[in-house]
Amino acid sequence: MTLQEVFAELDITKSTWNDWKNKDRAPRHFKLPNGQVRVRRADFDKWLDSLAEVSA
Repeated sequence: MTLQEVFAELDITKSTWNDWKNKDRAPRHFKLPNGQVRVRRADFDKWLDSLAEVSA
């Protein structure tokens, strides 16, 4: 997933993402050789599931 897709799905801004990333709260992500950041769908879904378990 592109970061824009993540932002849209979570309804967040880039600044929120950067805050989460700096606090190690963002989903697992990686950088492509061209510098673009991506999130694997499986990692994103796993991350979302972990948030639901914490608040339950």
